[in-house]
Amino acid sequence: MLRTVKPKNARSKRFLKNREAKVHENPKTTLFVRGSTTSQVVNDALKDLYALKRTNAIYFNKKNEIKPFEDDEKIEFFSRKNDSSLMVIGTHLKKRPHNLTFVRMFNYEILEMIELGIEKMTALSEIKGTKSSLGIKPLLVFSGDMFDSDTTHKNLKNFFLDFFNGEATDAVNLGGLEYVISFTATPERIYVRSYFIQMKKSGSKTPRVELEEMGPHFDFVVRRTVAPKSDLWKSAVRVPKEIKPKKVKNIDTDEMGDKVGRIHMGDQQLHKIQTRKMKGLKKRSAEDDDDETSATKKQKSDETD
Repeated sequence: MLRTVKPKNARSKRFLKNREAKVHENPKTTLFVRGSTTSQVVNDALKDLYALKRTNAIYFNKKNEIKPFEDDEKIEFFSRKNDSSLMVIGTHLKKRPHNLTFVRMFNYEILEMIELGIEKMTALSEIKGTKSSLGIKPLLVFSGDMFDSDTTHKNLKNFFLDFFNGEATDAVNLGGLEYVISFTATPERIYVRSYFIQMKKSGSKTPRVELEEMGPHFDFVVRRTVAPKSDLWKSAVRVPKEIKPKKVKNIDTDEMGDKVGRIHMGDQQLHKIQTRKMKGLKKRSAEDDDDETSATKKQKSDETD
């Protein structure tokens, strides 16, 4: 266990304060760790994923005695020491060859783990062509009904959305959309493909988009998993009150996403509303009505005579 460190100067105080919980989180740091035994496929996979995650990533070149599903304390130690909430651990065993374990942490505790085996891989260096710039967030495409029906695939989709999230932005620059990562789920495999986006002239304001293979490409098979604990997951997804949208009274959003308002009005006294004064609309007295009735009867009698 790490000892409690007390700040000795302003610099260390700012460093420790940066590690405290915040309303708006910092971009999550990912650790790429090599296990005690790795293969060339695993090493290439770690390096390529690290290249996509830079600059919010740390890569460990040396091997480490770490067993993801057996030694939780060492994983939590790595997470606390490097202030990281995401880890990718590469291992290679005869029983489970070419293995990548994706770990997500919350408050330096293991939230979930998903182990994927690499059945086939095409590295970045094997595909010639344009590569994306450093620190660019990708577009993510998930294809397959299993990402909506199967619990493991749902968790995997949520993990990769968090893995490639990066910094939160309010606007998107069209020129910053440089590459897309496609995840396709089948009952046997999960196919991951990366493409560079080329925007060409189309004669209109909207460019013509073409996709060029960039890499890396993976064919994954799901192996062991550790599902999130309900209480820890509830704490991890809790939204702070400071960033919750304030509920405005009598304003709702319908199913189509349109804002609908409701207005409450008191009883309206229509007879007291000031309107245009017209002689024909004036209220007449009972005497005027009697005079009009008698005059009508006299006119009818004259016509009869």
